[in-house]
Amino acid sequence: MPEKKKARVGGRPMAANDKRDELEIVVQNASSCEGIPRAESLKRWVRHALGGDRSVALTVRVVDEPEGADLNERYRHGQGATNVLAFPAEAPDLPPTDELPLLGDLVICAPVLEREAAAQGKSLDAHWAHIAIHGALHLVGFAHDVATDAEAMEAREIELLAALGFGDPYADDG
Repeated sequence: MPEKKKARVGGRPMAANDKRDELEIVVQNASSCEGIPRAESLKRWVRHALGGDRSVALTVRVVDEPEGADLNERYRHGQGATNVLAFPAEAPDLPPTDELPLLGDLVICAPVLEREAAAQGKSLDAHWAHIAIHGALHLVGFAHDVATDAEAMEAREIELLAALGFGDPYADDG
């Protein structure tokens, strides 16, 4: 009798009856900064922003300023490094596979984020959570190009951060 094949999800075997409701997040740390949260914290914040009903894969890459600036200039036509860049995947119309569909990539520039937290008088952990959530929301279509979109995105960020025990990142504390 032939052996049953197991589907593969994110490089791991998946039994035929398993539900595809997992979220695979790969964290890459290419930064020399010391205040970077653990990969599990970054994953928790991104997972929280995306909710539990997504079966997708994404990468969170933590970088220093040279890489952040290069990516911002090359792909977003911005000047210098920014705190987070979101690159939603542009998936071609292909037949379904056993791999999770790629949602996209987040690139977080650690030195920029650390400077912002200090300048704004925010805890580093709270600012990391905010920026991870902010970037994840961009991957699912949130934007802040116009005031109404910005208000909706900020409201969602505040709600998500509050559920994690963090304060309003937009509150004027000074």
